[in-house]
Amino acid sequence: MKGQYRRSTLQSVLEDPAISVPDELEQAFRSQHSLVYRTAYRVTGNAADAEDVLQTVFLRLLRRDPRSGPLENPESYLRRAAVNASLDVIRSRQTDATIPLSDETPARPQPDASLRQILARAIAQLKPRPAEIFALRFIEGLSNPEIAEALGISQVLVAVVVHRTRQQLRKQLRPYLGDKS
Repeated sequence: MKGQYRRSTLQSVLEDPAISVPDELEQAFRSQHSLVYRTAYRVTGNAADAEDVLQTVFLRLLRRDPRSGPLENPESYLRRAAVNASLDVIRSRQTDATIPLSDETPARPQPDASLRQILARAIAQLKPRPAEIFALRFIEGLSNPEIAEALGISQVLVAVVVHRTRQQLRKQLRPYLGDKS
């Protein structure tokens, strides 16, 4: 069913004569849609959210100003766009969720929340650049030099951001992990 949904989305956008899609976008979609979907799925942990991210990323690419020229590294651009759009989805889920306030605050988190969801929420609370770097490093599996090249920053800066982000997430996740760090 997942593949059918992606195929029907592709058909409706790329094959509808009323919709004009540049050849470059069609080629980018055909060659990179699985990368964008996998990246989004790894970050969100949800197939429906990954589909939304996939559509969002390519719609943003379609709306991109043509005067800005061709993408230098489409794979890197689309991976970063997928990470950022996925974090946006997670953040929007957090703002949509309402939790009734009570006089008592539980000492430990609710047991029904999975560690993956908790980690996703913690990452979504980070500032955009550290969240992006963390996701590229630990979710996408890129090395520090690859991240530095993709983002146009130094490897030292990547290492510092990764270190600080891990420390921050450790503090946030400590209640969920017990006394372990």
